[in-house]
Amino acid sequence: MSTDGATRRGRSRRRRGRAFAGAFAIVVGVLAIIGLAGAAASVAQGPRVSQVSVDPAAAAAASGSRLIVTTTQTLAEVDASQVTITPATPFAVDTSGRSLGVRFTLPLWDDTEYTVTIDDVASLGGGPTATITETFRTPPAEVFLLQRDTPSGDDLIYRSDLTGQNAVAVFRHPHIEDFRATADHLVVSVRTDDDLPGLLVTDLDGGDEHELPLPVEDGADGYLSNLQSADRGERIGYTFSDAELDADTGRESRLFTASLGEPDAEPTPIEVEGADPRVAEWRFVPDTDSILLLSFDGSLLLTGSGADTSATALGAAIAIDGIARGSSETVVDRLEQSAVIDLTDASEAPLVAPDVELGGTTSVTPLPDGSTIRTAAVLDAGGVPTGRTSVALVDADGATSMLTEIPETDAVIQVCVSPSSRYVAVMVAPDAVSNPYDTYQLPLPEKPETRILEVAGGEPVVALNGSSISWCQVPPR
Repeated sequence: MSTDGATRRGRSRRRRGRAFAGAFAIVVGVLAIIGLAGAAASVAQGPRVSQVSVDPAAAAAASGSRLIVTTTQTLAEVDASQVTITPATPFAVDTSGRSLGVRFTLPLWDDTEYTVTIDDVASLGGGPTATITETFRTPPAEVFLLQRDTPSGDDLIYRSDLTGQNAVAVFRHPHIEDFRATADHLVVSVRTDDDLPGLLVTDLDGGDEHELPLPVEDGADGYLSNLQSADRGERIGYTFSDAELDADTGRESRLFTASLGEPDAEPTPIEVEGADPRVAEWRFVPDTDSILLLSFDGSLLLTGSGADTSATALGAAIAIDGIARGSSETVVDRLEQSAVIDLTDASEAPLVAPDVELGGTTSVTPLPDGSTIRTAAVLDAGGVPTGRTSVALVDADGATSMLTEIPETDAVIQVCVSPSSRYVAVMVAPDAVSNPYDTYQLPLPEKPETRILEVAGGEPVVALNGSSISWCQVPPR
């Protein structure tokens, strides 16, 4: 090989190398210019949406669900005044990095299209603002109900929409005392073939059945009552009594809680130091880890749902009427009057009186806006009960509107509202004289009916055969 040839080839390689380097530099420069231009264009356009997260079904089932919008830029703080939700619903807003969240503080209406608009969304670094609009639709409502002694011989929990035309059997058992539905599970209180207490958990389709431990030794008898579930967190609670009680031994109406996330864990006893351990009534406080309980000695106490023994004393009471979902206010019956207590600061006010005479009030169901649904005996002109029952909406100022009137042939068993407070369910015993109660620990009429109405105006929606609709936070009493 000649020296001249090698030299020429070396020069050629260097020229090609310089040409490649030059071309590469040009490409890099062009890409940099494009990148800078893209970044400049992005800044010039203001923040843009890159991802949206929302669970419409969860938002309709419980308070606290969120719409989370992630954008292309780090955001300046977004104020609640910049957010509009149609139809209107209470909310809170927060900003973190490139994301902003809109938290729905009450459950949303079912089968409804919601539009969330955020105006003047700005980058933390300044520049033009943008308007972000997101729309989603909540699913139609579904409910679970209990039917005892069906033609098959078993008790049945079934699921239905609000047309009543699409009922589906979900869970069967020879003896169902009561049940509750959480976001992911059915919790069913039963009596076994040996007539012992049992607490079963399934998924919402009735599958994956397993048994929860009870605060009793295997083979020992007892009675489970006041089964309830928290609106969020898959936590349940109940009172339990030993079958054998005397002056020295046995537990009576003791309160226990359990987490469905720990199905094999022993239940947690709720015991307030220095208080009567027997619990007459109790409620989970929405959106908190607290429990409101009424002991056998009439003490009203606010305590935790775990093993903490401390409590806030709220005076004496004779009954807890309820706590509205998404609210910190409870309606209780004092000896002298019904009262509304704010559980965040223990402040208290008398329950507002209706602006029309309702007769003898038999139940009060609070709603999150401060209004209540009340049932009352209808009186004739002479003040004598007619046997009919009125169901009325009383707003926070006392303005009263009648939702429905139950005839004297029927008996009202329970009133519950849907999570969103859009509907009210009135459970009745039709033809009460010829509709005897069964002999369960929690007795129910043999043919219960649940009538669902719109809260706004009392328009009938559907009447369903069965009891214990899953909207109810407590059992019938």
